[in-house]
Amino acid sequence: MSGRSPTAQRLFWTLVLGGCAAIRYGVPALAVTGSVCLAILLHRLDRPRRFRSFVRRIARRHGPTLALRRRQERFLDAYGNMIEDGWLRERDYFVARTVQPLLEERGYGDYAEPRFDEMIEIVERVACAQALPDDREMPEDGVAYERYCADLLTEAGWDARPTGASGDQGCDVIAEKDGLRLIVQCKRYGRPVGNAAVQEVAAAALHWSGDMAVVVSNAGFTPAARKLAGSTGVLLLHHDDLPDLVPERRAGRRRARTAGR
Repeated sequence: MSGRSPTAQRLFWTLVLGGCAAIRYGVPALAVTGSVCLAILLHRLDRPRRFRSFVRRIARRHGPTLALRRRQERFLDAYGNMIEDGWLRERDYFVARTVQPLLEERGYGDYAEPRFDEMIEIVERVACAQALPDDREMPEDGVAYERYCADLLTEAGWDARPTGASGDQGCDVIAEKDGLRLIVQCKRYGRPVGNAAVQEVAAAALHWSGDMAVVVSNAGFTPAARKLAGSTGVLLLHHDDLPDLVPERRAGRRRARTAGR
């Protein structure tokens, strides 16, 4: 019996117990046994729909983040080609690290494994359907983009000011709130931001006595930048994250986070 599927085992034991009951109770027991077997089969046939529905619920729970990461990790190169490598990696990572563990908890482990592509398609549809702020309001000029980011922080309650084009030492915006000083470097790019920006803002945080360093961009970030940010404590944000950026203290250290993360 150990090699049989759960459905086969349920049917087997239902028939065995139902047959024993039929010997004593006759036709009524057979009718009940037939009804239970039918219910088991219908539940099995409905499994693909329940599987897709559960994956969709997980993706929708993270819909805004998925949509934002899709926007960040896709860009047009100099030849007009849409480069999606970063988003494809992010999408696979979400399915492997977020969706599949939850499916295993629900008993879909073996069922989900050969359906990775189906889960990817569901995540893609959810990300595409999610509404995001209009990027057309974003300034095209780099200096104007710095002021734009400073204004978003100001609206979020920070005392934010651009440092100016010269002598900034890698800091474009300084923002303070609740005793925390935020050092921000702004990158208005048409491609993912590399780890040079992470190095610069980490150094700028030391120069400006900052408590937290942040790189803000309209585009995504390269894997190298994300790895370096993880080891240096630099936050990598899209400008849409700035309205939710709040100071936070953890374990006696002053830090910043985006609300809801």
